[in-house]
Amino acid sequence: MGYRIGVDVGGTFTDFTLLDPSNGEIRFFKVGSTPHDPSEAIEQGLRLAFAEFGIDARRVAYLGHGTTVATNIVIERRGARTGLLTTKGFRDVLELGRQARPSIYDYRVEKPPPLIPRNRRVEVAERIGPDGETLLPLDEESLRDAVAALAAQEVESVAICFLHSYRRPEHEQRAVAAVRAILPDAYVTASSDILPEFREFERMSTAVVNAFVGPKMGRYLERFQSRVRDIGIPADPYTIHSNGGLMSVDTVKDSPVRTCVSGPAAGVVGAAEIGRVAGFPNLITFDVGGTSTDVSLIAGSAPLFTSARLVAGYPVKTPMLDIHVIGAGGGSIASIDDAGALKVGPRSAGASPGPVAYGKGGMEPTITDANLCLGRLDPAMMLGGRMQVDVEASRRAIADRIARPLGLTLEEAAHGILQIANAHMSRAIRSVSVEKGYDIGQFALCAFGGAGPLHAADVAVECGIPQVLVPREPGTLCARGMLLTDLTSDYVRSYYAQASDEAWRAVLRLFAAMEEDARAWLDREAVPPGQRRFRRIIDARYQGQNFEVKVECEGLGPEDLPQVIARFHAAHVKEYGYAIEHRPVEFVSARVQALGAVEKAPQVPVEGGVSLRDAVTGWRRIYVDRRRGWVEATVYQREKLPVNVAFEGPAIVNEMSSTTVILPGQSGIIDSWGNLLLRIPT
Repeated sequence: MGYRIGVDVGGTFTDFTLLDPSNGEIRFFKVGSTPHDPSEAIEQGLRLAFAEFGIDARRVAYLGHGTTVATNIVIERRGARTGLLTTKGFRDVLELGRQARPSIYDYRVEKPPPLIPRNRRVEVAERIGPDGETLLPLDEESLRDAVAALAAQEVESVAICFLHSYRRPEHEQRAVAAVRAILPDAYVTASSDILPEFREFERMSTAVVNAFVGPKMGRYLERFQSRVRDIGIPADPYTIHSNGGLMSVDTVKDSPVRTCVSGPAAGVVGAAEIGRVAGFPNLITFDVGGTSTDVSLIAGSAPLFTSARLVAGYPVKTPMLDIHVIGAGGGSIASIDDAGALKVGPRSAGASPGPVAYGKGGMEPTITDANLCLGRLDPAMMLGGRMQVDVEASRRAIADRIARPLGLTLEEAAHGILQIANAHMSRAIRSVSVEKGYDIGQFALCAFGGAGPLHAADVAVECGIPQVLVPREPGTLCARGMLLTDLTSDYVRSYYAQASDEAWRAVLRLFAAMEEDARAWLDREAVPPGQRRFRRIIDARYQGQNFEVKVECEGLGPEDLPQVIARFHAAHVKEYGYAIEHRPVEFVSARVQALGAVEKAPQVPVEGGVSLRDAVTGWRRIYVDRRRGWVEATVYQREKLPVNVAFEGPAIVNEMSSTTVILPGQSGIIDSWGNLLLRIPT
């Protein structure tokens, strides 16, 4: 049995989890990220980890990785030179969007510019109707002229989105053939392939984002594969996508838009499994990295999903975990705004130059600098002592740029930075819990990422959460999540009809057709038949509604329409709090999720250390708040803490990938699975 490795590429650090299945031993490792080419940090980290742990690359049987490359391309708007082919009269759909506007009364809010400018959006004479009828046959001459116009503008990538192509994709397929004939080297995305669903704006936006990121994502994946081969790893790598499942590199090249929340999704999957085993089915995940904070809700050990979200302001419609992201991480920059108020984020120092303390040229203080100034981070223990930092540089930066201009002491300024960051994080947590009708007191906060455990105690107090769960080596949990997930792929077909026996039988035929496509994909992924599963879901709504809810259809046959309707009413109550049982129900889309089970990293009980005294490495003064000031905290080395022995705060728990702060009045305990549990008085 070969080694299984998970890799998570973050904005500041690249994390590694290495599992030896022969004995269940898990090792963790981190290196700084290389934003100019994320695959460089992957190669560097693997080589260093193999050398440190004595691992032969040829013994690696599995390599899964999460990446933010696609998201960063969109955020920075540095994708390919892209063109759009669309139905005559609809070139401006991409720019017009929907009538709804966020922050409608805030004149400072600006829509992001279209990823494809108007002169590269070209119309084609054709028209399919909403029922699939041909209203205007595809004009081949118009198509050739349109492709030639894009060729003249030297586009590298082409998105194709014709009206109602989800009903009949033939026109888009002929357009794909025409593009490949005239532009053989172009990357091509057809909306009927990437999202065969109604709502033309979201379908067009998703296809455009896929085409925009496709060429650069493809080149990154080729470099990644090349570096993996150069190291000597024989296994073909996988990439986690936004719904928490794995895809092969070849599949990602075709559909890179599905990786827009790749890394954070792995953390949610890992947290759900860790919480299930530890007896915490209800969790709020709190993933704080160097650039952002990602929060999500897990109810009954099941993460919540969504079918659409904004990526840097651009709608992307694809099944994904429901993760709320804000610009607050260890590298978030603290500054004074034009009104003279302290502001933290969303600008980030990232991996380069990073916080001031890193000594890489950063001049603006960050959240990490504030934690160092307040004693919450041990400068000698960053990355287990492998990373040297300059605390005095952090103090000077906060004093010069924040404390003196605001008339504050150094401690007040640094703590103010943390208070603002914690307020942003708490607001994000409430948005996925309280604002959706969940009782936050019934959940535990699962803190991970390099900075999650640093802030968890304060955030739990502010939100009224009674317990915090900190997994082993929390800074690498997203990489560990790569070892706890399966291969998955999602399929969808729009089918708009009022619920009836005939319509339900048509939906069942769509399920069967999509499962055939899914089997072909699982064949290509070499998943044995006994390790395959399929989930059937129907999107439905009440007549007159604008949006739909998802209804599980497992085990239902042709005679089970009443059960479908009953499940829809129950799902509507869960989503919106009420049902209108006399209102007719409409079907909107049929979905199938294909799952190929893969071997997962086992969770095994830990032995723990001998005693609390043996785990103590010293004492350190930490700043709590303006009322309590500086207090002396006991410093523990996490791997030496005994199992099921409680200890009181104030305390600091150090480990390679993160630091956990336990405030006065709180307590901690290591459970039998190696998780650190914090009790928060409420």
